[in-house]
Formats: sequence, C-alpha cells, structure tokens
Amino acid sequence: MGTVTQNNIVRNERADFLPLQGTDYVEFYVGNAKQAAHFYKTAFGFQSLAYAGPETGVKDRASYAVRQNKLTFVFTTPLRSQNEVADHIYKHGDGVKILALKVEDAFDAWEQTTTRGGKSYMEPVTLKDESGEVVISGIHTYGETVHLFIERKSYTGVFMPGYRKWDSLYNPVQTGLLYVDHCVGNVGWNQMNPWVRFYEEVMGFRNILTFDDTDISTEYSALMSKVMSNGNGFVKFPINEPAEGKKKSQIEEYLDYYDGEGCQHVALATENIVQTVTDLQSRGIEFLKVPTSYYDELIERVGHIDEDLAPLKELGILVDRDEEGYLLQIFTKPIEDRPTLFFEIIQRKGAKSFGKGNFKALFEAIEREQDLRGNL
Repeated sequence: MGTVTQNNIVRNERADFLPLQGTDYVEFYVGNAKQAAHFYKTAFGFQSLAYAGPETGVKDRASYAVRQNKLTFVFTTPLRSQNEVADHIYKHGDGVKILALKVEDAFDAWEQTTTRGGKSYMEPVTLKDESGEVVISGIHTYGETVHLFIERKSYTGVFMPGYRKWDSLYNPVQTGLLYVDHCVGNVGWNQMNPWVRFYEEVMGFRNILTFDDTDISTEYSALMSKVMSNGNGFVKFPINEPAEGKKKSQIEEYLDYYDGEGCQHVALATENIVQTVTDLQSRGIEFLKVPTSYYDELIERVGHIDEDLAPLKELGILVDRDEEGYLLQIFTKPIEDRPTLFFEIIQRKGAKSFGKGNFKALFEAIEREQDLRGNL
C-alpha cells in the first residue's frame, strides 16, 4: 500500500518565523529574453510590465517582466559571455533561476533562514528610486535555484527599482491565469528527504502530503514526492526524486537534460480551466494527452462535477477528488527543446491535494513522449 499522510500540525512559533505572503515573481534565465517575453505574451496571454538593461544602467544583462493578474514572470538574458547568467544557460538551458517570495521584512527573513542553516545568496540590500524602496535578500535551495525574499511595502512603482515601465503596443488578450499554485523541484537520488528537512528546518515549512513509488509508478518507472507547504498555505513546493523502475523515469530524464537539480514545473491557477486551455491551445501550446478511456469511468471515480465531460475529454483535462472537493488539471509538453521545464494549469474546486488519482494516466502520457525522444 502506498502512504499518503496528511499532517495536521498545530501552528506554533517555529512555523511562524518566516511568514510568506505568496509568490512575488518567478525569474527565468533564458537565451533570448526579448523573444521569450514575446512568446509568453503571445502564447500565455501575459502583458508587458517592466524592463531593465543597458538603458536603465544594467550593463551585463537584460530583463523583461510580464504580468497576468497576480502572476509575474521575469525573463533575463546575458549580454556577454563569461557571465553567471550565460554560464547557467549553457549548463541548464532556459529554466527557472529564482522563486521570489513576498515577505513583510526581507532582512528578518534572511536572518531567520541563514541562522537556521540556509546558505546566503544575497545579503539584504535596499533598492531605491522615486517610487520608494524594495528590500531584497536571498538563500540557495536545490541545484542552482534561489529563493529571494522581496519586501515591497514601501514601493509604489511598476515593478522594482532598476526597472522602467515597459510600454508595448502589443498586449494580447489574457488567458485567465491568476497566480502560482505551486512549484515543483526535481532533486537527485535519495535527495528528497534532505531537501524536505531543509524546508522544515530552514524555512519552517511542513510536509503535508507524501507519495511513494506505489502511488506514483507505471510498468516502467516510478518516483517519490513530498509536498512542502508554508504555514498559511500560500506557498507550496513539492519535491520529487527518482525511484527504481525498469526504465528511466521522467525525473531521471529531467536531471540528465537539465544537468542537475532544478524546478520541473510551475502550476498556474485558473478559475475556468476549459476556457484557459482552449485559449492556450489556440495559441500553440501543446498539452499531454491521456487515452480517451480515462474518461469512461471518471464520474464513477470522482463523483459529481459541475463541468460537462465532453470538453474535458476533448481537451484532455484530468479530474481528481479529495476530502475537501475536486480539482481539474492538465500539463503542457516541455516548453523548450530540452525535455525539462513544463507548466501545469490547475483549477481547484475545494480540493487541497495534487491529483493522486491522475498520476498513473499522467505518467503513462509522459512516458509515451519520453519514448518518442528515445529516453525511456
């Protein structure tokens, strides 16, 4: 039997030392930020927000910030070789570098985490312009990924000092994406529990769900996963590691092509997944598809849902239920040529879980894609 544990831990002082207000932004290091921003505007419906580069006094890189509702992405590219951004892209390809978290006090967040064993990435620094100030600090997490703590309560500008407003005549219609639901990290063999301890001890998170290799497995491959959540539940970081199987798991494929540990996918919330996925598909985003037989016993498995089954089946949207409600979810194919980063679109109708009932169908769909790449 697989183990699914729900830890109803009473909030205490230990869980309160790092109060988080949610995800501030996600920053991607990419080979061409101007083109990446255009792609995310066109395909995902983001709007132009802010720009930093040589024109704003930044000499070694250019960054474009885009926004949709409470969802902010930043794309950063190096302007020369022999540059930390260039080195990151050479090794990993385009990928997530920074998971920035909004806090009330960035100095305190840095002090609390580094005194508990977190490795400092950036000591607290105050950035100022005519719109006020933003305080930033940061620590390292798995691989070369970083958590920045962003304190912006004294700032009224468009994004942050160092950026200027990015006005563009081209702002495609949004697709209904609202905010980051969760971000998933892939770590190496036997590294899940050490990183679980890191989130518990350094950041005060708790393990709210555990999936073992009998929960997440197919005939060929398996993985282990633990979901970490901060005290108020605004920030959730599932951590995956490979498990033994007959063939190469999706986690192993990621680790091979990303050349190390990193962020596997970002889950984006919507209030109308059918409309959002229809829009994304029409803009060229490709999604993993499960066999239509998945839907034959769907209602029997999950009970009544508000949505019509036909569009869910046509689009390939998955459904799962827990004690508190149900959720609808779908996963894009890798968003780049390396089979690494992808996105999840999720709509929660009360459910707090992560779609355990869909794991087998989803993994078989991923394995079909792996097989086409010759990586299974």
